Amino acid sequence: MMEKNETPRGDGNQPEVASQENIKNIWGQFKEFVLGLLDIRQGAEPKTTIEGIKKDIPFKGHTAWILVFSIFIASIGLNTNSTAVVIGAMLISPLMGPILGIGLSVGINDIDTLKRSFVNFLVMVFLSILTAFIYFKFSPFQTASNEILGRVEPTFLDVLIAFFGGLAGIVAGSRKEKSNAIPGVAIATALMPPLCTAGFGLATGNLSYFFGAMYLFTINTIFIALSTFIIVKYLRFPMARYANAARRKKVNRIVITVALLVIIPSIFSFLSIMKRTFYERDAKLYLAETVIFPGAEQIKHNIDFEKKELEVYMIGNNVPASTIEAWQAKIGESASLSGTKLRIRQGHDKTDQLTNELSSKVKEGVLQDLYAQNSKELSNKDAKILLLENELKRITEMYKKEKVPLLDLANEAKINYDGLEGLSFAKVVKTNLKKMEEIPVASVTWSKKLKKKVISAQSEKLRKWLQFKLKLDTLLIKQDYY
Repeated sequence: MMEKNETPRGDGNQPEVASQENIKNIWGQFKEFVLGLLDIRQGAEPKTTIEGIKKDIPFKGHTAWILVFSIFIASIGLNTNSTAVVIGAMLISPLMGPILGIGLSVGINDIDTLKRSFVNFLVMVFLSILTAFIYFKFSPFQTASNEILGRVEPTFLDVLIAFFGGLAGIVAGSRKEKSNAIPGVAIATALMPPLCTAGFGLATGNLSYFFGAMYLFTINTIFIALSTFIIVKYLRFPMARYANAARRKKVNRIVITVALLVIIPSIFSFLSIMKRTFYERDAKLYLAETVIFPGAEQIKHNIDFEKKELEVYMIGNNVPASTIEAWQAKIGESASLSGTKLRIRQGHDKTDQLTNELSSKVKEGVLQDLYAQNSKELSNKDAKILLLENELKRITEMYKKEKVPLLDLANEAKINYDGLEGLSFAKVVKTNLKKMEEIPVASVTWSKKLKKKVISAQSEKLRKWLQFKLKLDTLLIKQDYY
């Protein structure tokens, strides 16, 4: 029997059990907090979102004109290399509507919305390219600016921007309270600049620009539609209803086919662009760390992912064949660069029979690089030439004006001043570490036969005479003895 005041003894495991229960409670609270923090289903308005996206699909009337005007603005921005103008055009552009409509209709099995989205998407693309083509065809500035050159070849980052931008757009659009995310998505995903660049390519006859820009636009379109499809499925938007089972099955087959046509190319595009991006990254690293030779300098390089070729233009000391072979062998150490051919173009290569050809290629490569980097300045070449001519004329006139007839002055001074043996004149730049000033200085050499008193008087007299002859406000005399 246990006495009345005796405390019951436990088995020693109660504190440990309590500790485990506290940990479970804390973990449960943390999990609940994180799930609540990241839950995008709460606050979603599927019905309102579907109506809003459907409303933005058509291109007619004022919407079509807004598109045309925004394409003109974006084309001018690309033409003048103005990022601010391009961003402003993207803010007013209605390009996102049909693309979101494609992703939405595939997600909810709405065949009618899918048809409308595709038709309006094609109208949008045609109208945009036609507008850009007309602008660039009649524009006096048909040089490819940096803004245009940046839209002719997609990168791995463009894929990520389109995908995450599309996710942000559909999540923001699914809320009852609309935010400023949609305009931001329109800017980030940059649908308009590639279409303007495609129009530029057609207007200037550069099909590589056209196909490159259209490839970038296609990538952006596919991944925005794909992200919309994913969010629509995740938020469980209500599926479209059909009167009979046969039509529902037919619609399901069409939607599944379209979904595969969207998803499969996006996977291949993603992998291809990722592979290209890693290849170019490793190639630049290889060129920076390996292709180094004393007295020689890289002035330009071309990285050709399709041909697996690195072309490097170098000037300075001749790089021997053994060094180039060692560089080539080192390419194999990188898995992504395996099979790549290294071509070194040198301006002066005495061992190569094609010296003149290589030299011309180096010059051509440098000129092309300079032309691409300074396309905007080249458009104002006439103004620059006039400015340089005026500057040359000004310097020439100043030189003529300031040129001192020293020999004539010296001969005349020798007649007037006994004991004068030499005369020189220069302008000396002097500073007290706060400001600078230019001081005319005449160096005079006197005969040692003259007395110091006579030299001092002669020097002062000579100073005044030279100051009058040269029309100077000030003049310093530096004395010497011969």
